[in-house]
Amino acid sequence: MRKKGRDLLAAFRQTFLTLQNMTPQAEAEAEIQLNAASARYSYNPILRWNPQVEDYFIKAYGSLHFAQISKALTRPSCYSCIRVNTLKSTSDAVIEKLQEIMRKSGPQNDVVGINWKENKASNDIDLDMVEKQSSLQNESITKCQIPGLEYVVFVKGSGPHEIDYGYLPDKPPKEVLVSRKCAEAVLRGAQVYVPGIMACSSHVEEGDLVAVSVAVEQPFPDGGWGLGITRGTVLQGLPTDPYHFERNGLYIGQGTTMLSRAGIFRASQGIAVDMNNRVFKLPSFYDVLEGEIFLQNLPSIIAAHALDPQKGERILDMCAAPGGKTTAIAILMKDEGEVIAADRSHNKVIDIQKLAAELGLTSITTYKLDALKAVRKRNGSSDTTTLCCNKDSNDVVNQRSDSGPLGNGVSSTTIVGSNADTTFKENVSNEKANERTYTSKADIRKNTRRMRNGPGRNQSLGGRVENSKGFLPNSFDRVLLDAPCSALGLRPRLFAGEETIESLRNHGKYQRRMFDQAVQLVRPGGVLVYSTCTINPGENEALVRYALDTYKFLSLAPQHPRIGGAGLVGRCEFPDGYVEEWLKPGEEELVQRFDPSSQLDTIGFFIAKFAVGPKDNI
Repeated sequence: MRKKGRDLLAAFRQTFLTLQNMTPQAEAEAEIQLNAASARYSYNPILRWNPQVEDYFIKAYGSLHFAQISKALTRPSCYSCIRVNTLKSTSDAVIEKLQEIMRKSGPQNDVVGINWKENKASNDIDLDMVEKQSSLQNESITKCQIPGLEYVVFVKGSGPHEIDYGYLPDKPPKEVLVSRKCAEAVLRGAQVYVPGIMACSSHVEEGDLVAVSVAVEQPFPDGGWGLGITRGTVLQGLPTDPYHFERNGLYIGQGTTMLSRAGIFRASQGIAVDMNNRVFKLPSFYDVLEGEIFLQNLPSIIAAHALDPQKGERILDMCAAPGGKTTAIAILMKDEGEVIAADRSHNKVIDIQKLAAELGLTSITTYKLDALKAVRKRNGSSDTTTLCCNKDSNDVVNQRSDSGPLGNGVSSTTIVGSNADTTFKENVSNEKANERTYTSKADIRKNTRRMRNGPGRNQSLGGRVENSKGFLPNSFDRVLLDAPCSALGLRPRLFAGEETIESLRNHGKYQRRMFDQAVQLVRPGGVLVYSTCTINPGENEALVRYALDTYKFLSLAPQHPRIGGAGLVGRCEFPDGYVEEWLKPGEEELVQRFDPSSQLDTIGFFIAKFAVGPKDNI
């Protein structure tokens, strides 16, 4: 692909110089112009951080390593990870079905494999297994060879690809400028939808081939970040365009417009650009083998495994949405036992119910419950936890769970078959039957805001959700706390400047409050697993230090399988005198830290597993 791009550029250069009969000076200027165009119409983003946060991470990882992490975060993983529902199918059957689907969809692109060999020194995977996994990398669909994870299937993608955007001197290609959130979704395989478009070239008609670029937040004079661009702006391909120079190296692919320029900014929904030439090419699994497979990041699957759920146990997933780990736990238990899934959002609880019904799981019980009020005292009141946070987390901390009639948190909505899904479809059908034939402009604006921001508290998806007053102490065999976090490990990510040192500390305070609840709910002899999807040591190693120093009956337990790297040892001293303590020597190998820049090519993730001893002192 790169050779093809160079050949096209060389051919154009030769033709251009011949036609123009240039002088040597003009040739040199043309060469500079062409090289500048080649650098502009490419994908080479630089992740921007708050300066203090960047200094903090450099102290934690070192300058070179943090630069590698930042670069990796701007790109999606080179493969998709699929968890097979072993209660309905097998890995071999799913692979066969996926291969048939891919055969029908046409020839596959070049793919990049997962280099397991590079990681064998930092984990306990059997060497023979590593060699076997590596030998399968020439196939586009492979079964995971890690013992116990044979139900995981990898489907490889490819990228980054060089794309010829058809640039000519003084004649830039037609272009569509999309928001950062839209671009991050496109890099994961989505199409460009109408609400995501910020600006567009003039005279764009339906069926035109357009280059797709990204508008990333820029620093404002007041110290904040923002776009400062009016939706509907006309792009002329000139240096006077908004964000002209800032878009250098931020082109994510090429596509065909499904609407004219006027239609794009007049419509409220729908696909605006069909992306048919992407920088990263990952297969889409939308509506593919529903009920048989679930798309999930590999570290998330490992987190459910680290919990080691057993048949017949009572298990709590404290912050369960969207339900991936909840359903993974239920399947590992063979759907025998009780899995309690709690979340503070009504709509997210509905999503968990729907997923459980789709996968045919009956052992999952759902609740609407604030994790800060998860413990119910024996007199019936909740052990509430208060926390003063910045504006970014106030909505999380201050929202109250509605009190319900449940006294002990045992009676709730249990998913049986597909009843939840049937009820949801009936509700949708009733809504469609009552639709008005005329839609006002006010309704259009409301719907547009909902699509951008998601449904609010007054636009629930329908369906029954039980409220809980919490659970009695020591009432669970195992608890998973996959805590809300700064999410600085998720990828692809094109901007990270919104987090400050203060906001990162507040995330850590919030997580410690939730951990205080979780540790009370696990019985002596039980297991507590804590996980996040961030690279921030203050939410990972510092939480482990807090847990071990505060609760002497907790100890770090070995995790199986172990394929992540070691944790960070030491401490970090901040300019304001604050000291953040991390792991002590000997503890680093008992946690799993997934580095997005490692050869495993996963998201950034962290897992700590605690064994709960006798609680004699509480």
